[in-house]
Amino acid sequence: MSTPREPLERIADALERIAPAVTPPTDWAGAPAYIWDREAARAVSEPDTLPLVTLRGIDEQKAAVRENLSRLASGTAAHDMLLWGARGMGKSALVRSVVANIQSTDPGAIALVQLAPGTLGSFPALIEQLSDQHRAFLLFIDDLGFGADQAQDVLALRSLLDGGVMPRPSRIRVAVTSNRRAIVQRDPDESAALHERDERDDALALADRFGLTLGFHPCDRATYLEILRAYTDPLGLEINEEEALAWTIARRNRSGRTAYQYAAELAGRAGKAP
Repeated sequence: MSTPREPLERIADALERIAPAVTPPTDWAGAPAYIWDREAARAVSEPDTLPLVTLRGIDEQKAAVRENLSRLASGTAAHDMLLWGARGMGKSALVRSVVANIQSTDPGAIALVQLAPGTLGSFPALIEQLSDQHRAFLLFIDDLGFGADQAQDVLALRSLLDGGVMPRPSRIRVAVTSNRRAIVQRDPDESAALHERDERDDALALADRFGLTLGFHPCDRATYLEILRAYTDPLGLEINEEEALAWTIARRNRSGRTAYQYAAELAGRAGKAP
């Protein structure tokens, strides 16, 4: 016959069962990319990237980002980056692809850390974890807006870029993407002129804090077709220019993203993977 257990022992066992699992510390040296969710990071072993050579129509931006991140990976001075402009023109894809391109020759030199929405206020905790590491990190904030719902994120980012009591190591830089319309969100209300001016001032004050600012603009017809062929030629797909252009009209957007979507459509028709 078993001996009755003491009440305190039973209570301790019950609390252990309902207590949340302890999150193991992040291995900041073991993955090419991470997603930060305010308190911890999730490693991403195979980030979603495109070969750098397939990104067309943004040659100057590609060269500038590649040069800047090569410096960061090698331990020399590098800039925080703001990539702004037309939607679908490869801002986010360029950041991810350049990091992957550098990692292909030096896997441990640099890692990408994407911040989930609403986590910018946790910058101090993230910087504290990364400060003891010996590789370079690019903190990636995708599609930042300047509306009232993101005001706290903007203030947290400005504080990080300005520096504070906790220093940010030079091997930790920031890359931010923002659509042109999101840089200053316009309010149709006629009484909102002052509010709109304040938002514009906030956006400009933030933009001034980046050492490298790159604009991305809608592509013309020739550039769109060049981007499209960068996706279709490796798959041996023939394109119909008239249909390809009609695809952009239907979507009211002529961009690299639209080109990729049309290439995926052609690949699907041909029974191929994009």
